[in-house]
Amino acid sequence: MQPADWPEVARIYAEGMATGLATFETQVPEYEAWDRAHLSTCRWVADTGGSLLGWAALSPVSGRCVYGGVAELSIYVGSGHRGKGLGRALLTVLIPDSEAAGLWTLQSGVFPENTASIGLHLAMGFRQLGYRERIGRRDGSWKDNVLFERRSPKIGID
Repeated sequence: MQPADWPEVARIYAEGMATGLATFETQVPEYEAWDRAHLSTCRWVADTGGSLLGWAALSPVSGRCVYGGVAELSIYVGSGHRGKGLGRALLTVLIPDSEAAGLWTLQSGVFPENTASIGLHLAMGFRQLGYRERIGRRDGSWKDNVLFERRSPKIGID
């Protein structure tokens, strides 16, 4: 992902928001705010050479140094391209990239209604850690979150 990709990344992000299944967020931020909130590495896009189809990026979970190897996953696939293996393709690249960057744990919170995302996480080696009830509100309604993590078999094992 390059800064020039932002208009298409933002479009795909907005499509995910519109489903009500992808995030608590309801407004796409300006690029500068999004950029500050995400790691500068481990940013990937799926494209056809002309338009972006999906993207994945990581955010730090904490500013504390002990959590320096833990990141939160964001992954979005454009509305016309879901169910075609793009999420798997993005994670197939992002996971080894995260390990090369020294990350030992990737984590995600997924709305239980987002069965496609839950299936993707499980297929890509994430394990379900738990379930947080009524953890936040979206559009005036309480939402639950299913918690997932993927521990690297290569990094942070000593």
